[in-house]
Amino acid sequence: MNSAAAKHLTDEQTKDIDENIEWAKINKDVLRSMENPRRGYWVAMFISVCLFGVMIFAEVWQYNYGMGDALLNTSHMWDLYISTFVFWIGMSHSGTLLSAILHLTHADWRKPIYRFAEAMTTFSLMTAGIFPVIHLGRVWNFYWVMPYMSDRGIWPNFRSPLIWDAFAITAYLTSSVLFLYVGMIPDLAICRDNTTGWRKKLYTFLSLGWRGDDAQWRHFRFTYLVIACFLIPLAVSVHSIVAMDFAMAIMPGWHVTTFPPYFVAGALYSGCSAIITLFILLRYFFKFEEYMTMPILDKVCKLTFVIAMVWTYLNLIEFASVWYGHDIPSKEVLIAKATGPYSPFFWGMMVLGSVLPFALLSKFVRRNMYVMFFVSIFLNVGMWLERWMIVTPTLSLGYHPQAFNVMWPGWVEWAMVGGSFGWFGMLFLMFVKIFPCVSMYEVKEMVYHRKRTTYADVDEMMELHSGVPGPEPKPQENGGS
Repeated sequence: MNSAAAKHLTDEQTKDIDENIEWAKINKDVLRSMENPRRGYWVAMFISVCLFGVMIFAEVWQYNYGMGDALLNTSHMWDLYISTFVFWIGMSHSGTLLSAILHLTHADWRKPIYRFAEAMTTFSLMTAGIFPVIHLGRVWNFYWVMPYMSDRGIWPNFRSPLIWDAFAITAYLTSSVLFLYVGMIPDLAICRDNTTGWRKKLYTFLSLGWRGDDAQWRHFRFTYLVIACFLIPLAVSVHSIVAMDFAMAIMPGWHVTTFPPYFVAGALYSGCSAIITLFILLRYFFKFEEYMTMPILDKVCKLTFVIAMVWTYLNLIEFASVWYGHDIPSKEVLIAKATGPYSPFFWGMMVLGSVLPFALLSKFVRRNMYVMFFVSIFLNVGMWLERWMIVTPTLSLGYHPQAFNVMWPGWVEWAMVGGSFGWFGMLFLMFVKIFPCVSMYEVKEMVYHRKRTTYADVDEMMELHSGVPGPEPKPQENGGS
């Protein structure tokens, strides 16, 4: 074997994961992370709880004094609440992308990181569901969207996109929770066998008597595959339905046929950016440098860049169709976005959402944790601005002149938006403290297959250079469950 080939095989920077890591160490590292995270974890939890507390205060204030304190009015009946609702629905697509789509394409580099992406999907949906209820004002009437005849003798309007939202989000949340739970069953059995006290009781109940025999593995893999296949069209349909909340309206700038694919691309974009942020945080909090490796981050960054370019393309198509179309009010809204009072936010969206992703072409940026952390945050700021630019300029410049006004959110709305990040962070941080955020059994599979591949490459090179068949690879000892 020549030196170049040997260097290629031993260069850690090109490996998604070290194939020599022992299975027992994988169990030990993941179980340890659930007991002793770094101090930064508790700082993040404290900040999340404080933000959520502010949200509770703002909601109580709004409950007592009405929607006027949110500065909503007749023309601006939608503002930050619905913008942030769309943002969180978009964030939820990250788990579908990493868990379902890449699972079906056999991209095994997703295995160390897909678990927290699935959890992110679940908690993003739980966060998004808060905003339509808050937006009602009369929060006690949230059950009116349920499909049953009310005491007023009427049914909900099933032709309303808002009713579609209720069905779609409920179905997506149920499927996501099921997908997350089913995928964790083998790991819950490992936790059951290696813990004591209340954790052992919890994991014993949730592991459903998992033994790991051949029949259970066959049923498990079939079930997981079926749910993955079901989840992909469901995820696409959910954000398409959210897009129809706008596209079914006749407001200028909303009645656009490209909104469903545009919203789906934006959802995947913001979801991938959030994966990068959480990847870096979890890698630091739980000392997962051996599992959340730089080559895996590099692949996620490249995937994010591709999706960013798709979103940019669809964005430009929307601008072009409005500009060359015959809908004068829609053209006026587009011009107002670029030159009116909201223009700084519009151009901020364009810079952060379409220009900043080109930084991901730099290998230095992709391999620098500190730089990527801030880049990923700014990408999602750009995507949040994109949702706000969909909602607010149109409501400021509708068809009727009496509706023309400039709307700036009040402190109640901002408190709700900031508190939603606290709510999400609190749920997510509690999850990764109680349940394994790295899939132990899939990392073991990844290590095993990578080791077999490495042995095969070494044998092939030895035969090529010496003409003598290489040694038989030694099977790796199973050091864990």
